[in-house]
Amino acid sequence: MSNERRGRSYMKRRVVLTTLVTIALLAVPSTMSAGGPPGQSDATFAASYAANGVTNVSATTQRVSCYAPEVVYLDRLSPNQGYPDGGMSPCGGAATTGEDLGPYATQDVNNPAMRVKDRSESDLRVDPTNARHLIGQSKWFISAEGYNHLLGFYESFDGGQTWPVQGHVPGYEGWTDNTDPVGAFDPWGNFYSLVLPYQFYYDKFGSHKYDNGSNQINPSVPPEAVAVSVHPTQTLPGTTAAASWITTHDGAPDYVVTVPNASTNDPDKQWITIDTNPTSPHYGRVYAMWTIFVLNPSVVYEAHADARPDGTHTDWSAPQVLPTVSGKRFDTYLLPHVAPDGTVWTTTTLNPVAHGFSHNDINLVWSTDGGVTWQGPLPVARDVIAPTYQNTTFREGIVDTFAVGTTKTSKGFYPLYVAYEDGSSGLSNVYLTASYDGGHSWSSPILVNDNLDPVDELQPNLAVAPNGTVSVAFYDRRLACPAAGSSEAGGSGIRYDPGTTASPGTPWGRANYCVNSAIQFYRPNLAPIGRNVRLSAHTWDPQLSAPHQSCICSSGTFIGDYFGVDSGGGFTFTTSVSTFDYGGENSSFHQQQIVARIPTP
Repeated sequence: MSNERRGRSYMKRRVVLTTLVTIALLAVPSTMSAGGPPGQSDATFAASYAANGVTNVSATTQRVSCYAPEVVYLDRLSPNQGYPDGGMSPCGGAATTGEDLGPYATQDVNNPAMRVKDRSESDLRVDPTNARHLIGQSKWFISAEGYNHLLGFYESFDGGQTWPVQGHVPGYEGWTDNTDPVGAFDPWGNFYSLVLPYQFYYDKFGSHKYDNGSNQINPSVPPEAVAVSVHPTQTLPGTTAAASWITTHDGAPDYVVTVPNASTNDPDKQWITIDTNPTSPHYGRVYAMWTIFVLNPSVVYEAHADARPDGTHTDWSAPQVLPTVSGKRFDTYLLPHVAPDGTVWTTTTLNPVAHGFSHNDINLVWSTDGGVTWQGPLPVARDVIAPTYQNTTFREGIVDTFAVGTTKTSKGFYPLYVAYEDGSSGLSNVYLTASYDGGHSWSSPILVNDNLDPVDELQPNLAVAPNGTVSVAFYDRRLACPAAGSSEAGGSGIRYDPGTTASPGTPWGRANYCVNSAIQFYRPNLAPIGRNVRLSAHTWDPQLSAPHQSCICSSGTFIGDYFGVDSGGGFTFTTSVSTFDYGGENSSFHQQQIVARIPTP
């Protein structure tokens, strides 16, 4: 997610976290492995990609996407700074998606279309009516340096082998950015994208400014909103497949909520789930959740509507505040899922400013009546330390992830699963816990990553397959960057990376710097199925073409706060970032989305 605490709060968090991690590192003996008990060797992990029948497809290099931005930002970084193809570039007729290139109904300008270059942070969903139909979403950057992006989507009809339909998610182009890719299919195969459009402008240094009033860049639309676009199963008449989206409700933009001031009432962390269980009393109900940051406190909300087979829906219910720990309004990270009986569950994460946003308490709330009333919270995990990743400049992601099992336990409850990253050792590790009694008790957390050497393992995301198999996907840093002169050197683009302040110099062969994606499978009772499996065909460099989330002038960068995972049709799929050049498709080493497929055990 965008994690747009927008400026002061987030910078304070980075300072506090850096201090805490420095203290933790000093407390960890050099012989201790932050990865926990001995696991598999790096060589075995590297070979697990082929051994487990994993395939990779570079999804977002298959089409050229362009759109006209509300705000143009032309400053750029150079190749020797890690940006071989930096800055905005005019589309120039290069688009191959069939999407609308603008201008758009919500805009008050007539800017030229620009080419989408980078795709960071992602979500992936398998259609419950057709397991070969998948839709991924990602941030769709036209300027990584300016953090200038809409949301984009990519669609497959053959189980992830090809992605012929792509483009930006339309409807909210009149804001500077649209953020936080998250979506869900309804029971009829219509796809809902929950969009967070927000306005900002750039000051003379390139910093993002969120002033309102006379400085609002587009006064014809709200400063910020949570809204919906729906990609219907059947292409709308008179449109292309890429442009076939329903973006209005009763003739107006499909807003779930709007705010009058993006500086003091800041929606963020929106998430969506839809009840696709035929026996549920709330079949077809769409649940939208979000956080509003009100200066320092934050308040979590829910609203719902009922989907219709044609891709439309009923009116959104009035937003209601979800229950939180009494007297502590610093909750965020809503991750709703619906159990087969129609109960909707979500975790909430309490990380108060008093602790510099570094200490996280994970709680659970739920509704058994279709979101009309809510119960909880119940505690899940306490004092989870948000990590600060070593050596590179991209920030930590969403601390936790949540999923619901498919079959009731002997006690009559559907299993509940929570995974989280924790930095208490000085490095990031991934843990998993489960509840089999409706969240009243939780198993002792188990370490997910099985690396031998101490490195960062980060940004977990959970999924439960239709057969009940649990998967934890995460970014993995146990494999060193490609060495100079190796077979992977040319495709890695590392020659463009000057290194970082914490780890200077071109990072050939460097440890705990480059990234792969990985996955661990479990039985419903959390018995592990094999070892961690490598999902990336190639190790990639996260510093290349990395978006700057607050200013081109700052060192902080971004690979996303999460990435997508889902299961269906006997396979588990992930969509995650890579800057590696797969066969000449990414010769400028942009952030692209790689879809991995692995048989589900």
